Amino acid sequence: MRSKVSLTLIIIIISIVLFIIAIVIYKGITKIPEASYWPTNGWKSATPESQGFNSVKLAEGLNEIKQKVTNIHSLMIIRNDSVILDAYFYPYDGSTYHEVASVTKSVMTSLIGIAVDQGKLNLDQPILSFFPDRTITNRDPMKEQITVRHLVSNSSGFSFNEKDDVATLEIMRNSDDWIQYALDLPVVHKPGTHFAYFSPGMHLLSAILQKSTGMTALEFANAYLFTPLGINEVYWPSDPQGYTRGWGDLCLYPIDMAKIGFLFLHQGKWEGKQIVSSKWVKEATRKQLPTGQGREGYGYGWWISSPSPDEEFPYYRAYGRNEQIIMVVPSINALLVTTGGGFDFDQIAPYIVASIGDLERPLPENPSAMEKLNNTVSELKQHPEPQTVPPLPEIASRISGKTFIFEPNELDIESLKFDFDNGKEAILQLKIETESIPRKASVGLDGSWRPSLIGKPTVSRGYWEDAKTFILEYNEGPGLNYYNLKLYFENNKVILEILIPASEAGLTIEGNLN
Repeated sequence: MRSKVSLTLIIIIISIVLFIIAIVIYKGITKIPEASYWPTNGWKSATPESQGFNSVKLAEGLNEIKQKVTNIHSLMIIRNDSVILDAYFYPYDGSTYHEVASVTKSVMTSLIGIAVDQGKLNLDQPILSFFPDRTITNRDPMKEQITVRHLVSNSSGFSFNEKDDVATLEIMRNSDDWIQYALDLPVVHKPGTHFAYFSPGMHLLSAILQKSTGMTALEFANAYLFTPLGINEVYWPSDPQGYTRGWGDLCLYPIDMAKIGFLFLHQGKWEGKQIVSSKWVKEATRKQLPTGQGREGYGYGWWISSPSPDEEFPYYRAYGRNEQIIMVVPSINALLVTTGGGFDFDQIAPYIVASIGDLERPLPENPSAMEKLNNTVSELKQHPEPQTVPPLPEIASRISGKTFIFEPNELDIESLKFDFDNGKEAILQLKIETESIPRKASVGLDGSWRPSLIGKPTVSRGYWEDAKTFILEYNEGPGLNYYNLKLYFENNKVILEILIPASEAGLTIEGNLN
């Protein structure tokens, strides 16, 4: 789930911009100045020119990205504590949180760091000591040696399909007890000697944190990380046993993702308090062992650029599949945040590079260019012109507000309900077995995507194919899982068929009117 092109931005900056900012490199900006303020209650903005960027080039770049890059949802650039670009791309408009996928791992390991700082647990404590009441299979001397440190650095030595972490994750999620599944796996490498990107290990950290603190990872995060940073609205579901999902599924606003990066940029300090120790930040953002995956190393939940003669801009980043990124570049006191549904970072990197003017001194202010940039940013997230909604079939009014119940199924859908009272959109309520909070989402009937209202973030739209068949396009994340559902209503039943993704084509379940 790591980026294949993660180093592209740094390489391009070095090759294209190095001569422009040679004096900066010569002087070596390495010490981060004290924060001029803390964005607990919101970010301050500045013109790109004040931070050495060109508004004209940024506007041109955003328009090119809109035309040529599909599935980018947001792009945020912060330099010297100020937001110089905060752009959103339809159908995501920033009004809801966004799933950050494996960026969750960087948050999960940070919570472990906070707990270590508090003396609640020890990095070198064997993980099996946290589960004395469980009967664990494949228990041998190597498994006994696995410590918390090995989990946060992805060096536990567990045996799994290293070429497809997602497949292993799905097996775990289909098991009755996700923690038990992870603990029962055999160990094939001496702990601490072999890097392997292992999502179930990050979920074990969630259980370990809960057992050490008496709080779920979400509760602990709210108390000691999110609330102090002014992150007030998140979504982070649990597994069937109530353990917060340590490997992924955390949902944050991009502006709050940036706060995580800002915290680490300033060595764990926030409003004069040490949220996580500077020692932890240093170790978490230092390569712990080779990954064997390109030039990047891995710390404690963070990907690290590898030192090399041409690496003038060392960075570290939290990364989630489909380009959910928090990139921290200390040497220029900068952050970059992206969200998306599956674009390549190298598609947007040249436009960012082209907008850089002089990172040592401000450029002349350009009010007309700034106005053009603001207009471009506003236009990017606008919905297209709505389509005419044909009259709804008679079945729509009959099922509106009615709940359909499903037997246990592969989709974990317990129930669904549609409300068709509004002519341009419907309201969908969906209960998923593994989620405590029912989802509530708007469904555009006029061709436009609508955002979710409660629960997992989605964008949705749909239409009546015929008098009894409703087609629902349901995009989770958004952009991480896309489903095309056909719902056939007749008598007191609904037959739900998945049309996309292809791997689940033909999967059909049946629900009955409650």
